[in-house]
Amino acid sequence: MKKTWLTTAVLAAALAASLTACSGGAKETTAAQTEAQATEAGSEAETEASEAEETTAAAGELQKIVVGASPAPHAEILAAAKDVLLSKGYELEIVEYTDYVQPNNALDSGDLDANYFQHKPYLDSFNQQNGTKLVSAGAIHYEPFGIYAGKSTSLDAVPEKGTVLVPNDVSNEARALLLLEAQGLIKLKDGVGLEATKNDIVENPKNLDIVELEAAQLPRSLADGDIAVINGNYAIEAGLKVSDALATEDSQSLAATTYGNVVAVREGDEETPATKALVEALTSPEVKQFMEDTYEGAVVPLF
Repeated sequence: MKKTWLTTAVLAAALAASLTACSGGAKETTAAQTEAQATEAGSEAETEASEAEETTAAAGELQKIVVGASPAPHAEILAAAKDVLLSKGYELEIVEYTDYVQPNNALDSGDLDANYFQHKPYLDSFNQQNGTKLVSAGAIHYEPFGIYAGKSTSLDAVPEKGTVLVPNDVSNEARALLLLEAQGLIKLKDGVGLEATKNDIVENPKNLDIVELEAAQLPRSLADGDIAVINGNYAIEAGLKVSDALATEDSQSLAATTYGNVVAVREGDEETPATKALVEALTSPEVKQFMEDTYEGAVVPLF
């Protein structure tokens, strides 16, 4: 009996040990499987996240550039550059301005990434007067100044004490006076050059009344004067053609070689990828062809 009991006890213990071992092995296998599954799920999640990031990055490759410009020709030229910029990964937004002050203020405050409407002498003058730090990222084109007929149909027909309308900002007024001098209507003080104002007129044979107006107002005021010296972009906007002008700047004149219209940016942004892409687009063969075909000499590419 003792032997039978002992044998039974041993068998029971062995069976219990066996069951315990199996149970423990089952738990360990389940944990391993769970860990493997978790690892696999984590890997899949990371892959999906990476793919999502790649998709987002791809969608985000098209960066926006906001550029201020006068309606014509600058905004039109920018529009012609849109597809070229798109191929470089940039979406161009054009904000139009009808004066020469707001686009520089907007650029200085960060509302714009760049602007395209002015020449460098005006930009330098604006910086000096307003304490801004705006710089040229590149010259794009030149717009010949023209003398346009108002009450007088020719320069010879301008009467004694006739009214001559000119821009009132320093750099553009000097340019207008130089053109009037080139036509023999006035004579300026020697050496005054691009700093000329009407106070520098030393000879005025017809005693012309030089009236200074905001540049944008000149085409609208043309009928009030005998003649007006008008900026190229405002002449274009008003439907005036260079071929209709009584006189235009010579392509080799001091003004022509100085007053190239530039892309302006904040100091330090001249070499950013966006700025470079913008300048490259505006100096592309496609845009050059657009200028030459569209403006018939009123806009001259500088590249």
